[in-house]
Amino acid sequence: MSKKRILYVEDDETLAFLTADNLEQHFDVTHCANGKEAFQLFCKESFDLCVLDIMLPDMDGFEMATEIRKRNKEIPIIFLSAKTMKEDRIKGLKLGADDYLVKPYSIEELILKIEIFLNRSQKSTDNLVQKQYTFGSFQFEPENYLLKNESQNITLTEREASLLKLFLDNPNTVLKREKILMELWGSDDYFLGRSLDVFISRLRKIIKEETHVRIENIPRVGFKLVVE
Repeated sequence: MSKKRILYVEDDETLAFLTADNLEQHFDVTHCANGKEAFQLFCKESFDLCVLDIMLPDMDGFEMATEIRKRNKEIPIIFLSAKTMKEDRIKGLKLGADDYLVKPYSIEELILKIEIFLNRSQKSTDNLVQKQYTFGSFQFEPENYLLKNESQNITLTEREASLLKLFLDNPNTVLKREKILMELWGSDDYFLGRSLDVFISRLRKIIKEETHVRIENIPRVGFKLVVE
């Protein structure tokens, strides 16, 4: 079986050498030190996952992730950064990243995260092949990541589509945070819980005009999609 292709973008020469050397034992790694050049390469070639530093020359990681998401809603993105502020982490997640590791990071943890997201991505793609859902004024096509009504067509990210499908498969049922995290990420650690909150917030904004559909927070337990 061919190795999964990873686009790794890091301008610190020493760190890039050490990280790429370890990743190459498991994956097919393409390293770039320049954000703009890396994005041009992304547009030309096919990758399975992106690992992005944030502070990059010409195009930083945030900008690059934004452009990647315009072209590919599904590919997993992991940020690596020395930026430790909560606001930077939340910004990264809102841009569509799947995770955010703070430098100095553990190579073993990075490899584990990559494997989890690659496996999740494949499983999500397999699981999304199913019927069309109707709720409120919306129709949802999981296979196409498409949520639409009379006024708009919204292309969801893979993670958003998987989360919405999980809710629609369990309407008016409390889903524990741990269950959702294990279903979508394969782990229920604290920071992934923060990621989940970001995706919940996105879905709430999308369906906010619906008067008979809402996502309720069940304190210290989880969430429930209420369909009246």
